Amino acid sequence: MPSTMPLTALPPTAPATFPSTATRSRLDVADELLALLRQSSTEPRRNLQLEALTIAVAADLPVLLWGEPGIGKTAALTQLAAELDLPLTTVIASVHEPSDFAGLPVIGDDPARQGVPLAPPDWAVRLARQGRGLLFLDELSTAPPAVQAALLRLVLERRIGSLELPPGVRIVAAANPRSSAADGWELSAPLANRFVHLDWVHEAEVVVRGLGGVWPRAELPRLDPERLPAAVDFGRRAVCGLLTVRPELTHRIPGHETGRGRAWPSPRSWEMTVRLLAFATAAGADREVVSLLVRGTVGDGPGLELLATVDRMDLPAPEDLLADPAAAVLPRRGDLRQTVLDAVVAAVRARPSRERWDAAWELMALALADGAPDVLVVPVTTLAALRQDDWEVPELVERFTGALQLSRRADVSAARVAAHPTRGPVRR
Repeated sequence: MPSTMPLTALPPTAPATFPSTATRSRLDVADELLALLRQSSTEPRRNLQLEALTIAVAADLPVLLWGEPGIGKTAALTQLAAELDLPLTTVIASVHEPSDFAGLPVIGDDPARQGVPLAPPDWAVRLARQGRGLLFLDELSTAPPAVQAALLRLVLERRIGSLELPPGVRIVAAANPRSSAADGWELSAPLANRFVHLDWVHEAEVVVRGLGGVWPRAELPRLDPERLPAAVDFGRRAVCGLLTVRPELTHRIPGHETGRGRAWPSPRSWEMTVRLLAFATAAGADREVVSLLVRGTVGDGPGLELLATVDRMDLPAPEDLLADPAAAVLPRRGDLRQTVLDAVVAAVRARPSRERWDAAWELMALALADGAPDVLVVPVTTLAALRQDDWEVPELVERFTGALQLSRRADVSAARVAAHPTRGPVRR
């Protein structure tokens, strides 16, 4: 469900019953009106934010929702807890002392021999007894540094004093940007690096329809048991493939305070990313959802590089395309298509032969038939330059004349603009 669902937007229930008119007080009538205002229905509607949140929660990773006040972060958590059938425990981090999360010292009969245990608060004991639940740490950005330090062990190890929360407990937090938080603080780098950061925004259309009495109902993603081993392998190959060629991304803490309080790459956050990729793959999540997850874990820059790595992992091998060009299936996205065609030309250059050169031209013709011709200019020009004297030019080469002439005209126009940058339009 989108983030704008209010706490009162629950599934339809039976109409409330009230005392007779003769016995009702003014408050009874007011309660009747309030009950009518609470009544609403739901409808299926996709929400990428909630799908990303659900995948992170399913992966047992702490999530931090960032958003302005009043956009429905708490409502989204209430709905998520109901969908997952998890008891919701809300703790306002900013109104607690560090000892509330680190544990209160309790002196026993013989401290010298038994030590001084750290007693957990009552809400933690209730979660442990239930064995499962959703722990919601609200107003995290208004918690002072001492409280943030006390939260480190809770968020990472799920320990509060001498108590360890059971595996069935999931942790989600919410924070307002410092500019809109009451007495706000930037998150410390160690605490921020323990979360998957998701920006929570509202949709005006959803708000309008919801205020009219129909709120959206999100379909939570389901993990496919048949895809689990392949999903784990995919996540590991993607992250390891990127860090092999970009080792400097393994650990790069931002240089400014605001950046350190959000997502940034570290061995810990890359491990979280492997887990998220595996869960997203097993759930069949869209690329937009995967983008929210990986950028919310290692930051925008490294996250986008990882997405590019993931895109390249699914590209067909150049040798497979050259071996059977008639059966080739090229990517629809222009940038990925050009990457594949460039790789094909590079493969022909590495092992030139008449058969491979002709096969490459068949692939170029396939790309021209169902795609934009602009992505073909570079690979076609390079492929033509690889021709040897005893190789006849295929007839299909004539199909690329228009694309190449358009490219030449564009180059000439660009050269004219560069040579006369201040010249105005030509009047005829």
